[in-house]
Formats: sequence, structure tokens, C-alpha cells
Amino acid sequence: MFLKGFLKNAIFRFPKLYLSMFRFLAFCGIFFTCQFINAQLVKGNFEKHPVFEECNNVLVDDLKECFNKTLISKVTSEFKMPQQIIDESYSGDMVILFEVTKEGEFEVLNITAAYSELKEELKRVFSTLPQVTPAMYNGKPTYMQFSMPIPIPFSRTQTALPTTKKASVNAIEKISAIDMNSEYDSIKTYPFENREYTSQLYIPFSHQTYSRFDQELNRVGTNSHTASKPFTYSSVNDYYDFKENREQLYKEKDSWFGRKLWNEHMVTLQGEGYWFTLDPAADLQLGFESADSENQNYTYNNTRALIFQGGLGDKLNFYTVFYESQGSFAGYYNRFARSLRPDGGNPAIVPGRGVAADFGSEDFDYPVAEAYLSYAPSKYFNVQFGHGKNFIGDGYRSLLQSDNASPYPFLKLNTTFWKFKYSNTWMSLRDVRPEVVSDGSFKTKFMANHYLSFNATKRLNIGLFENVIWTNDNDRGFDLNYLNPVIFYRAIEFSTGSRGGNALIGLSAKYKFSDKFNMYGQVIIDEFSTAAVFSSTKSYKNKQGVQLGFKYYDAFKIDNLQLQFEFNQVRPYVYSNNEIELNYGHNNQSMAHLWGANFRELIGIARYENERWYGTAKLIYGERGFEIGDINTTYYGGSIYGNDENIPSEEGIEIGQGNKGTTLLGNIELGYLVNPSTNLKIYTNVLYRDHKVDQYDPVNFTEKTLWVNFGIRTDLFNWYYDY
Repeated sequence: MFLKGFLKNAIFRFPKLYLSMFRFLAFCGIFFTCQFINAQLVKGNFEKHPVFEECNNVLVDDLKECFNKTLISKVTSEFKMPQQIIDESYSGDMVILFEVTKEGEFEVLNITAAYSELKEELKRVFSTLPQVTPAMYNGKPTYMQFSMPIPIPFSRTQTALPTTKKASVNAIEKISAIDMNSEYDSIKTYPFENREYTSQLYIPFSHQTYSRFDQELNRVGTNSHTASKPFTYSSVNDYYDFKENREQLYKEKDSWFGRKLWNEHMVTLQGEGYWFTLDPAADLQLGFESADSENQNYTYNNTRALIFQGGLGDKLNFYTVFYESQGSFAGYYNRFARSLRPDGGNPAIVPGRGVAADFGSEDFDYPVAEAYLSYAPSKYFNVQFGHGKNFIGDGYRSLLQSDNASPYPFLKLNTTFWKFKYSNTWMSLRDVRPEVVSDGSFKTKFMANHYLSFNATKRLNIGLFENVIWTNDNDRGFDLNYLNPVIFYRAIEFSTGSRGGNALIGLSAKYKFSDKFNMYGQVIIDEFSTAAVFSSTKSYKNKQGVQLGFKYYDAFKIDNLQLQFEFNQVRPYVYSNNEIELNYGHNNQSMAHLWGANFRELIGIARYENERWYGTAKLIYGERGFEIGDINTTYYGGSIYGNDENIPSEEGIEIGQGNKGTTLLGNIELGYLVNPSTNLKIYTNVLYRDHKVDQYDPVNFTEKTLWVNFGIRTDLFNWYYDY
């Protein structure tokens, strides 16, 4: 009866949601009718090409070339040109797709040609090829597929041509040069090989997704650097074989529809030196919440998205995704979103997403776009320019830089050498509060940070962090002083004036006790005063925060069970500044911990995976100090947007001062990974929130909330409901 009533009310309340879901499914159907050439090819650092008998004594690095030349020789010498082709002086191309099986046999999969006689002759030639030593992957026999373009006519006595061109990364060399008069017709597409695995693209940062390879990156003796996120596929693929692990999850589907639904990208295209994928995406949620068990309010999120990514050559990759979203969430979450509302009339900022417009009476309409270019000029450098988020840390939270705020423009330079990884990020942020808006335009400010990660031993990693924020005062714009990646920002801050910027410093560390257990931590220092830190007076100048966490993989000898425990504490007034714009925020959200400052919390997380199934349980308990009334009158240090000149006292400052509150959050999510290539999943999520405060205010008041969600989601970013 409850389910029947729930669905009935939901349908009547959200007809646009169901119409959008129908349109989304119809959209997917259209895409299901579109396809470029697709195929799964085997390629990797652990592979060995098939071996003809003539190549038995060839070095491993030369096996591919020997295989190609030997095959060309055998095909051209055996091929008997049909008389009709000779009589008609036919000129054109034919393409054969074939496979060398695990047993070393040649199996023809498809032949494309203008004459059936050409197809039959080529099929006969391949039937005469001898058995070879099969391709090897990780020391085991495996199949390997090839696409071989063959121009007609060709010289039957020619065994190698120095002017040949490669058809694709895994294709056999062409047997003759292209006739420039038919250049357009010579442009070919080839079976799709998923180059995403070894590309410079980001792995979309989701805690659930990253937990799948977190253990491999944190084994004792690896030289990985795990704090600066998101990771590129190429940096992780050395430790976690994406191709092998994803293909283990593939379902055996012969139909195009089955492969696209369960295993592959929707639309793919690959040519010589380039590749693209196009996928529809969604975040469709339907749920209900009960506050204090009195009333039931239905919630939803209706997001449709389109993801386009690819590569041009081996060094340049690109990614773009556009979200069109409407939604209404649990009451506490909606109130918090409205408390972030910007100047100008828009009613809210959806946390982590962006500015929202009204949609209906109480709902939000919030479009979001993210995109970036990623370029690796050499193995030492990677440059990214885009609009998105960054994260620094090994924990669930970060006190240095998190993905809590809305996306922003950024330029990032990663330098990796020896035992170091050095990340420099430059960002353009916005302050959208009424008190800083000028002529109807949001205030722009800039942020730059350095993060140096050093693997001191095979177990110990140390990270050094420095950050500075400045504004366009005196029309200086983006201060070129901060473009220097090897200079201390604190020195520049002093040289440009005491109010020219706000600098923070931080330290991180991680120690691997074993392959299954490690410990990590962070320290953030906003204003370092030795006297304040070690004094018993509890000075307001003691502006620091600490994090300490533990991870336990394959816990209690249960494969794929990961446990994580984390403690975070940030004293009042951290991340704020006397200059109204120089706080550590963007779009009214903290660029570090989502609670801002003036809190301490304990987090416990359990994650379990079994093939495509997964489950996550999370428990959070925190003590917090909220502001009371106008922070321009009295500032207790919970918000990052206050001014130290309004503090209640200079000493006796304690965590929880102001409107003291406690928050208990319990969250369980169970789900199934529908498509491992696109990260599409179906899930159910149950959240319980018990929030108590000493004094009532319109946003934070004592209440208990039970929020249940059912959904289908392309998992590309982290939703945080821990407010």
C-alpha cells in the first residue's frame, strides 16, 4: 500500500520528471541505432604478438614487424587475382577483419570488397595460412584481432614496401601507397580499441569508483602519488589494468544493443591517430524524506547529460560533459542550498553543482558544464586546462582542497620525476555575496597552490602544500608573480602588501604498514603563531586543522571489503580573512571541508564489491559551532565568510563556540554497476540525519530526517549530503 501511494503521489507531483525520463530513454533509443565501427582489440604492455615459424628467433620488440611482413608476404604470394578483376582493370580497396585464435589459427571475421570473387579468393588464401604461436597476454595464450586494408591491384611479387602506411595502432601495414587522387576515399575508420585506459583523460572522481583501485595504488613499494586527484588513466594503468579488470565484468552479449547497454560506450569512432566516444548520461533519483516522522515529502533529481571525449594523437585528450538538471531534495538540504543563494535574485546554489533558478514552486533548475584539455608533452609533464574540480588528500575529506564547491576554471601542471610529483594549480573563483557584488557582477578572485608529493621510502609519503588567494585590487588582474611554480607564495604575499593576498600552508603524510593497512593525515595552518599554538590561553590566532585516518583493505580476510576511519578537526576562524573577499571559498561554499571551520568529526566507512554489485555504509558524528545572528556583528568562526575584527574575544576560543550543535549521519547505499565503461549504476540509498542545536535558526534547527532514494546514475562526481 505504501509503495502504491508513493508512486501515485510521485507521478502526479512530478509529471515533468517522468516525461524527461521518457525522453531520455527515447534519446538512448536513437543512439542505439547509430554506430561507427566497433571491436574489442587486445593491447597492453603485457602482450606479445603471434609468431610465425619464420620469426622464432626474432627479438620480442621486433615480433610485430616480423609478423606483419611475413603475413604480407604469404598473402601476396598466394593470392590469385580473379580474371574478371584483371579484365575490368578494377582499382579499389578491400578490407579483411580477422582473428588469430588462442590456438594460433587464422579465423576470418569479415571481408569488405566490391566483388564476391575477391572475397572468396582472400578467404581461400587465409585458409592456407599455417598455424602460428598465438598471442600472449600476461603469459597466457589469448586471441588478437586485426584489420588489414588491401588495395587492388597490387604486385604479387612484392613482399615489403618502405612507403607503406600504418592503418591503425593495431592494424597490419598497407601493401601499397595511397593514390593521392583518391585521398578522400582513402580515409578509413577502424575497429574501436579503447584507448581511454592509457590516455591522459581524468578518471571521473567518485569515492566509490576510486575505491576499486585504491588498494593497488597503495601497495608497499609502489612509487604512486595518491593525494592529488583526479588521476589520469595512464598514471593508474601501471598499477591497475583497466582493460583486464573491466573485461572481467563484461557480459557475453552478441547483439549490438546488449553490448552497448552492458559493456561498451554508446557511439565510438577511431581513425588513424584519433578516437572519440559519445555517451548519454543520467542522474535520475526519486525518493521521500520524513522529518521527525511527521510528514512525508517526495524528493527527486532529474539530470540528463551528454559526455563527449577523445584523443588526437597520443599526447592530447579532451573531455566535455553538459548537465541539464532539475530537482528538489530533503528539507535540510534545500534550506542549506537556499542559504547559499547569490546576489541577483536566484534562489539557491545547489552544493557542489552551481547557481540554481526557480523550477516550479519549491524546486531548483541548475545546469552545469564541465570540460578540459589534457596534454602530455613528455613522460615528465602533464598540463590540464578546463572547468572542473580538484582534490588533495588520501581521505574522504580534505582540509587542503576538496571537491565540495562548484566547478571553476583552472590550469594545472603536473610534473613527475624520480620519487616526486609536483602539482601546480591556478584557479579563477567567484564571490557571489551581495556585499561584494559590483555593478551587478560577481567578484572574481584568484587562487594558486603548490603541492609537492615525495615518496621518502617505499612506505612513507610526505606532502607539502602552499596556497594563496588574491583579488583584482588595483586592477592587477591575475598576478604574474603567482605563475612561478617554484617560489614560496608567502614571500610574494608580503612583497605585494599585507592585504595583497591570503596564504595558507599545509602538510600531509601517509604511511603504509602493509599492503592491507595504511595511515594518512593532514595539517592546515592559516595563521601560524608559535606563541598562540603552544599557549594555554586558546588564542584566536591558533588557526589550524588536523586530519588523521586509517584504511584497511580486504578487512578480516574478506576480499574487496575496505574499511576506513577518519578524524577531522578545524578550529574557529580557519579559512577566513580580514579582507572580505580573501576567504577560502567559491560560490558561497568552502574550498576545503564542507562544514567550513569550528568543528570536529569522526567518520567510519565500509565498502564492499562483488563483481558488479557494491555496497557502502557510512557513519558520521560531528560537533559544530554555528553562527548566531549577523556575522558582521559577532563572528564565532564557523562560517569562512566572517571578519576577525568581530570576534567575541581574543582568548578562550574553543571548538563549538556560538550555536553549538551535534550531527549524526548514517548512510547505506546498495547498487549494481550496469555498464563499467560509462559507470552507469542503479542503486538505493537510505540516509538518517539527527541534528541538534542549542538555539533555533531558520537553516539549522533540531530535527531528525530519514531520506530514502532510488535511482539510476552515471557516476561522474561526488554528491555530498553530509551537511
